[in-house]
Amino acid sequence: MAAGAGALHFRFRVDDGDPRDRLDKLVVHLLERAGHAASRAAVQRWIAAGRVLVDGEPARASVAVRASALVEVRPEEPSPSPTAAEPDVVIPVVYEDEHLLVIDKPAGLVVHPARGHASGTLVNGLLALPGFALAPADPRDPMGHVRPGIVHRLDRGTSGLLVVAKDEPTREALKDRFARHAIEREYAAIVAGEARDATYDTLHGRHPTDRLRFTSWIRGGAGAPGSHVAAPRRAVTHVRVIERLGDAATVVACSLETGRTHQIRVHLAERGRTPVLGDPLYGKPPKKPAVRAIAEELGRQALHARVLGFIHPATQKPVRWESALPADMRKALDQLRALATRSSI
Repeated sequence: MAAGAGALHFRFRVDDGDPRDRLDKLVVHLLERAGHAASRAAVQRWIAAGRVLVDGEPARASVAVRASALVEVRPEEPSPSPTAAEPDVVIPVVYEDEHLLVIDKPAGLVVHPARGHASGTLVNGLLALPGFALAPADPRDPMGHVRPGIVHRLDRGTSGLLVVAKDEPTREALKDRFARHAIEREYAAIVAGEARDATYDTLHGRHPTDRLRFTSWIRGGAGAPGSHVAAPRRAVTHVRVIERLGDAATVVACSLETGRTHQIRVHLAERGRTPVLGDPLYGKPPKKPAVRAIAEELGRQALHARVLGFIHPATQKPVRWESALPADMRKALDQLRALATRSSI
């Protein structure tokens, strides 16, 4: 476990249960547990540059590490961000004042630059608006300076309401509200199969074998034996049935007490056995050809952030917005209703 960490300088004492067969894999695991995500490729660069020490000495990325060893990591400083303002990025604003924006994000729009999405993101569009600029790098959040005003995010394939802060006090106040779960958030989802009203209260962490996925199947708070799931956290999702579409699909409302990555998608797929229709990561192609065709035409997970509410940081008054289903989800819903009607005749 971590023996101590300073800004961009970490020290870890290796435990028996840590993945010790390779140094690079171990460092990724230890940093993630400390809340500092890093790719394995980045860690390998740091090792090659002598920025990772084992018991005070440089080591190879492939070396096995003994339990109780002291591992020191000095991550490279983030390079200057290439993020540029892009006026062509369309940002559908539903509310704006001097402190914040509320955006109805379309599906397909990536929130901030990341690997494979260096441009064309919401952040690129924000930088073209008055009052938005890249902030200085903060060692507590090395990539925070490329996310001006972003306090939460929606997956690329998820549409709906997103709040963006326009100044530091508003940003910090909203971050605090999210941390305290003092934000009203409700999503509409079309799921495959027959869903039911339920509350899913589970642990939530990264999948032990697939770095792109998360999972709620975590034993004892630290993952199954031999897994590398780090720092699982509690996740609570309330699911309410809105409309049943025969036995093929269901429309549900999902409200969040917590906001973990992919939380709704994981809970619906793993616990409800009703994955979000069209979910490319947690779902499977529907067995019925007609439903499968609807999902393929939709081309993304049928998940929409339809309600957002909180106490405004500046006015201290409650504010709340609702967003109707976008056209692609409405079309899929109409097709499923027609299919359910034909099946019942």
